[in-house]
Amino acid sequence: MSVHSHPGDATLLRYAAGTLPAGPALLVEIHLQGCPHCRAAVRRFEAVGGALLDAAEPAALGADAFARTLARLGPAPVSGGLTGGGSRRDHLEAAFSGPAAAPRLPEGLVLPEGVRLPRPLTSRRIGAMMPVAPGVRVGRVHVPEDGQSNVFLFQIGPGRAIPRHTHDGTEYTHVICGGFSDPSGHYGAGDLVEADGDVEHSPRVDDDGTCICLAAFEGRLRFRGLLGVVLRPFL
Repeated sequence: MSVHSHPGDATLLRYAAGTLPAGPALLVEIHLQGCPHCRAAVRRFEAVGGALLDAAEPAALGADAFARTLARLGPAPVSGGLTGGGSRRDHLEAAFSGPAAAPRLPEGLVLPEGVRLPRPLTSRRIGAMMPVAPGVRVGRVHVPEDGQSNVFLFQIGPGRAIPRHTHDGTEYTHVICGGFSDPSGHYGAGDLVEADGDVEHSPRVDDDGTCICLAAFEGRLRFRGLLGVVLRPFL
């Protein structure tokens, strides 16, 4: 698998700093598993952050600082992805060295032969794949550590297109298998594509096979025309 499209440095920096929302962070985690270039970038950002902390002047903490921190963190998050114990590096190492997870496919999802869902998705609950447009099925990926996340698994048939839309915020798309094109280029398995509110597009899947991809939205999609009214409850 040859990866051509990567998260921007700003996204990788937010990921390394722990400030990227949980939905986009899930996509970046999956991308990192197959991209040594971006893994190296995250390590560099983490090293810079550590050096800045080492150089910072210490500040006195109140006697109740630890208790207030625990209260802000809330209950322990659900295990899975980066939300379990351990550092980001621990999770990435486990993704490469741990035993293969048993597939947990959502209702209605049909994977092409030889394709498996990325490991971080196998511990997530994914809703049934619902038809939302001709040749397009969508299932919501549950992200319990952030109830505001909008993360969806798409299954799109050969030659089909996502209806034309723009975005309230940034749209992150990671291609699991197959490929699609829009005016910015062609994207295939392993690519992570970012599109902001200045982008209006109608991504079209290649004619030679189904495309399965994972998408996370900061904000909502804004579809053009009457179809947007139909799709609004789903996306």
